[in-house]
Amino acid sequence: MAKKKTSKSKSPRASSARKLASSAAPSKAVSGADPVVLARIADALERLAPPARKPIDLEAADAFVWQPDGQLSPVPHVNRVGMSLLKGIDRVRDTLVENTERFAKGLPANNALLWGARGMGKSSLVKASHASINAALAKAGGKLPLKLVEIHREDIETLPNLMAITRASPYRFVLFCDDLSFDNEDTSYKSLKAVLDGGIEGRPENVIFYATSNRRHLLSRDMIENERSTGINPGEAVEEKVSLSDRFGLWLGFHRCSQDEFLAMVQGYVNHYGLKLAEDELRREALEWATTRGSRSGRVAWQFIQEIAGRQGAVLKDNE
Repeated sequence: MAKKKTSKSKSPRASSARKLASSAAPSKAVSGADPVVLARIADALERLAPPARKPIDLEAADAFVWQPDGQLSPVPHVNRVGMSLLKGIDRVRDTLVENTERFAKGLPANNALLWGARGMGKSSLVKASHASINAALAKAGGKLPLKLVEIHREDIETLPNLMAITRASPYRFVLFCDDLSFDNEDTSYKSLKAVLDGGIEGRPENVIFYATSNRRHLLSRDMIENERSTGINPGEAVEEKVSLSDRFGLWLGFHRCSQDEFLAMVQGYVNHYGLKLAEDELRREALEWATTRGSRSGRVAWQFIQEIAGRQGAVLKDNE
């Protein structure tokens, strides 16, 4: 009689035992892992994680520079000149100081566009006005200082993020953009338009925007003329671009200075820093300097003063 083959099928109990053994093996390996390896893994994960953002300390200074990563870098010492050294711009000086003073007191004030000839003190006036108003607030007492925040031209698209920070602050802010202008294919001006006057939230009550530019409409003449010559509706295209400057309630024009105003600027610096130079010699050398530069402006006057001070071995230390 043939022998009957026995079945080699695994019993359910044996199969379950093997599954339990295999599932227990990894846990044993983890529990016996090298602590050094685990530490290295943890360090690697920490490096992959974004660093914690530092809290913004608005009491660190009265002036800051906006960084596009969302930080405000304090500026302990602002590069500026005293208000008394700004010559030939009396009307626009008084207008901007009055506007800034009203804003600092919580009264209605306008965004300001300072435009015109290069080197005539546009950015210097903004910084000098900030210092002058803060000095008055400190003397009166009981008022928080005005904060000056510079935002670079290339970071204009991050302006809404800066507005979100300033909106929640008890301080009042002058946001300042130096040498603001827009070229072909640059559409970031639309973001600025919305933030200044057209957004759903609007400009925060504790924020004002000051900008300087060599262009009255912040756009090159080539851009405007190109829209007129090539646009399907040239009038509408030009209006859409030029309307950015309409967001500024104050247009303060800076024009080239006369010879007498230029000499007054030079004399003001000489008196302020105590430089020694005969009046006739100072006049002759200052006019010669301006002629070789092909320009008369506050910047040219300051460059001449640096030449004289260096020649005399004098240090230009601001006493204000």
